[in-house]
Amino acid sequence: MRIEAYNQVTQIYGNSRAAKLKNTESVKKNDEVQISRLGRDYQVAKQAVAEAPDIREDRVIQVRGRIASGNYKVDNGDFAAKLIEKYDAYC
Repeated sequence: MRIEAYNQVTQIYGNSRAAKLKNTESVKKNDEVQISRLGRDYQVAKQAVAEAPDIREDRVIQVRGRIASGNYKVDNGDFAAKLIEKYDAYC
């Protein structure tokens, strides 16, 4: 067994590995993210919905006033249609 040959082989591999590491260290890449226009529009819409109140106080005040004055009337057909529409959404 020739030990000298083994040492030479390891030196060659060690040198080439160090050279590869030096080359990769000099190349630094920055990560970059690009958001499409549709994605930006979606973000804006999502933020607007999140900031909007859950209850429209102006409509609540208007309906309360109509109920208190006796002018609030509900069409039975419209009510039934909305009820069926909600029921179908759950099934």
